[in-house]
Amino acid sequence: MYDVAIIGAGVVGAAIARELSKYQISIAIIEKNSDVSEGTTGANCCNIYEPFRQPKGSLNQKLLIRGNEIYDEMCRDLDVPFKRMGSITVGFDEEDREKIENMYNKAVENNASGVRIVNREEIAKLEPNIDEKFKFGFYSPNCGCVWPFQLVVALVENAMDNGAELFLNSEVKNVERIARGFKIITKDKFIYTKYVINCAGLHADEINNSLAEYSKYTIVPKRAQFIVFNENIGTMFKHLVNRCPKEGDRGLNILPTVGGNIVMGPVFETAPDKEALGTSEDKIEILKKKMSRLSDKIPFDKVIRCFAGLNGKEESGKVILGESEEVKGFINAASVDQGITCAPAIAEMISDIVKDIFERDYEPIKENPDFNPKRRRIYRFKELSDNEKEELLKRDPKYGRVICRCEMITEGEIVDAIHRNCGATTVKGIKNRTKALMGECQGGFCEPRILEILARELGKEMNDIQYDNRGSYILSDNI
Repeated sequence: MYDVAIIGAGVVGAAIARELSKYQISIAIIEKNSDVSEGTTGANCCNIYEPFRQPKGSLNQKLLIRGNEIYDEMCRDLDVPFKRMGSITVGFDEEDREKIENMYNKAVENNASGVRIVNREEIAKLEPNIDEKFKFGFYSPNCGCVWPFQLVVALVENAMDNGAELFLNSEVKNVERIARGFKIITKDKFIYTKYVINCAGLHADEINNSLAEYSKYTIVPKRAQFIVFNENIGTMFKHLVNRCPKEGDRGLNILPTVGGNIVMGPVFETAPDKEALGTSEDKIEILKKKMSRLSDKIPFDKVIRCFAGLNGKEESGKVILGESEEVKGFINAASVDQGITCAPAIAEMISDIVKDIFERDYEPIKENPDFNPKRRRIYRFKELSDNEKEELLKRDPKYGRVICRCEMITEGEIVDAIHRNCGATTVKGIKNRTKALMGECQGGFCEPRILEILARELGKEMNDIQYDNRGSYILSDNI
């Protein structure tokens, strides 16, 4: 029997797993997909938000403040790319001016550092490609950007390095209360645990409602669509640029990512179901028109792909964090705003709850004396100095063979991504860990070679390798 089972390996579940691995308890991470971060986290925006947009003193604001301040040290420890590029919210009419002044006043009230209201001249210096009609803006240096998938992989890898276990392809069918714990029923196994932490994202309501009678809730899915540009325009915008939101419009972002691409969006809509990840031509065209109002210089001929992400909120909008009053030992972490930003703070909060209930039901848990917060370094070959490249090639010549020409990803990087804890077993797993297949050709050149490397390193036939989830085979037979 495990001490704790975490259902869902998105950013919240992963952060909780790492935080709990600081203690001498057994941890199971249960994920329905073939890899971590395949749900809301993996197909979403990568902003690390400022904390001052929420009501002062609210739980959401407290989580944003703490989460935002943790990111620098956490990403250094985990060797995850992270940058604080700052944000600028621009406006052009009196309604916008009032909103921008309110943003500034709220930021000052919450002791935000470095914030200021900027005029047209300053906007032109900060972002010369923004349309001239935007006469004023609100600048903050506190916004950041992270690659969500790499973050989740790093969190889970570090949790596993410190003793946690990961179960992939383990969709939870039901959770049953048993004496002194729970039985988690997946499609091919039973997992027994003292406590359950429900981080199932869009499906958290289903997990909760399988146990609860009078504390049921419903998660409503929302779909957000984005467009991604070639790295060639990566220097066109330097900050996260927001347009002041209008009524019925949550605003738009221009986001320079840590990977060098620019992402624009999103446009939101209610999703027909919890698996509806398709993009639509009409929504993408709406997005392009709206983005053109921010800048008429955006080169839409440089778009390399579009994607959609799903996020879910409880139907009344409330955040659901904490132990169930009805089902003792069952902890929810669901319906969270800005989950990527808040995740490390949520992890601390849930960790405190777990410590309290262990002390209530058993005895205080002890710290793990062998806990190591740092992940083994990842060698990103194209970012190394010439001397570092030379030394690495002496140790492992595979770093000298470029597999993905667009992103300059080497065989050594791909092999390393396969053999780490929480290693890649699918083509998409390689893509999300290394950036191979993310360039202009979108895998047209390198995918067959990646397929070959996966088969070789995993001891499988090439036709056994899948793109992502079960059944997504790329080849119908051996070649």
